[in-house]
Amino acid sequence: MLRKSVKEEYAIVLDFLPNGHPFDTKPAYLKTPIAQAIGKEHFILLELVPKKGIFLQPLEEVYTGEGKRDKIHHIFGKINYDVLTQTAKNELEHVLKELVEKYEPRFIEFFNKAGPINMRRHQMELLPGIGKKHMWELLEQRKEKEFMDFNDIKNRVKLLPDPEKVVIRRIISELKGEDKYRIFVEG
Repeated sequence: MLRKSVKEEYAIVLDFLPNGHPFDTKPAYLKTPIAQAIGKEHFILLELVPKKGIFLQPLEEVYTGEGKRDKIHHIFGKINYDVLTQTAKNELEHVLKELVEKYEPRFIEFFNKAGPINMRRHQMELLPGIGKKHMWELLEQRKEKEFMDFNDIKNRVKLLPDPEKVVIRRIISELKGEDKYRIFVEG
């Protein structure tokens, strides 16, 4: 089965390097400004090249979709977590927290719809801190009634790690490439 290449419409700037990468060996006058960003929908890490004279701020939202872009000249490409600057890594968790809160229904749907991967493993077990015991409790609770939000999960499943933090940790783990399975990060 061929996976369709996903594209980000909007991205959040994690770091802006007005003089390009510090480890770039080209002379200064040949370096181009670079922004490291994360896509809002698919959580794809991107390097963006801003239009001439544009200075981007960390946490700024920029349009990266098809058609006319106001601040971004072009998308340089996808990048790995290891390539992020320390500033970008520091901003990442903060940005993910905001995105997970903003798109909470998407993550609650995961808790309500997740299924088995194979005979021995369930998608829920891919979440950090969720073992068999929590997984069975989550499945029993959602059978009775679907979860409404993160607080509903916290109230109904005792001693469960904070579901919002668990989702954020899982996204970071997927960005680092720590697991072959992808739940939230596409591309």
